[in-house]
Amino acid sequence: MEKAGNENVLILMNHSCFLDLKIASGIFFPKPFSIVSTTDGFVGKSLLMRMIGCIPTKKYVSDVALVRDMRYALTKCNSNVLMFPEAGYSLDGRASSLPESMGAVLKWLKAPVVALTTYGAFARDPLYNGLQLRKVKVHAKVKCLLSSEEVQNKPIEEIDRAIRDAFSFDQFRWQKENGVKITEPFRADGLERLLYKCAACRSEGSLKGEGTHLTCVHCGKKYELTEYGEMRALNGDTEYAHIPDWYDWQREEVRNEVLSGQYRLEKDVEIGMLVDYKALYMIGSGVLTHDQAGFTLTGADGREYFRQLPYSAHSLNVDYFWYEKGDVICIGNSDALFYCFPKGDCSVTKARLAAEAIYASRRRKKG
Repeated sequence: MEKAGNENVLILMNHSCFLDLKIASGIFFPKPFSIVSTTDGFVGKSLLMRMIGCIPTKKYVSDVALVRDMRYALTKCNSNVLMFPEAGYSLDGRASSLPESMGAVLKWLKAPVVALTTYGAFARDPLYNGLQLRKVKVHAKVKCLLSSEEVQNKPIEEIDRAIRDAFSFDQFRWQKENGVKITEPFRADGLERLLYKCAACRSEGSLKGEGTHLTCVHCGKKYELTEYGEMRALNGDTEYAHIPDWYDWQREEVRNEVLSGQYRLEKDVEIGMLVDYKALYMIGSGVLTHDQAGFTLTGADGREYFRQLPYSAHSLNVDYFWYEKGDVICIGNSDALFYCFPKGDCSVTKARLAAEAIYASRRRKKG
């Protein structure tokens, strides 16, 4: 941390669960820091959030004002700034897709860059597990990645590489290598949110995570999520013991669907609309469509129509059990965000993987 000196710093933290904020405050107290926060966190408490230094932004929406506000906090408010560059919680214990413009942003901020990486927070409260807490000890590592001089003098590519290296963690691998034992009997509850495609029969929507097991109702394949975070087949071979490997297989399957033109999502949804900090306005039912042309949302008896082009964002804002309401897909722009709650079976995980694959495909064509 010597490289940071006495300057205000930009803290880049991995996002595992709501405990992250408590960890950060415990480490940096009594130094002040402003937190880059999603706008839905301001609903009903905008004044309080601003008083404690939170900076609002919309996930996966271009926001030039955000960079200006971060610089204002660093220079005028004499405050550190805490940012989660992944934007959303990790789904599989690894870093979510990172924005491509981070290096350029850091050069404009001209502040030292600090990486704050937690270990155990994901194992304690993984997003798929429905807010059920496990008894896992949590610790964190803090390291100054770049001094202010290095930020200004190093090329953008080298800065981006340093950030990618800092976000190369794998929480499931960490759990196994460190012998972190999770004995809770509900540890596989909701695992089908993350692992939505059966590795044995390749069917989708047929898996059910309950207790310590993940079972396919289509082919009967049954897996146990062991106390050390690995998958173990109870009948037949184990295709993927390491959960991120299973997740990567799903990613490749979706990518193949996208490239072959077979991918398409069309789902009835309940729509919540966020246009201010007063409330999430539930505006009725609609239909959400996603394909190579991007997202299309129609609803509210024809009063709402929204189109989001495939190259507008490098990833997609999805969440499991969002505010205990349900799994959600969120799209939008600087004017409004649309929170789409699918009716019936629908993998928001697959929607994110597809959005990333479509974005990457469009980028390659442009390149």
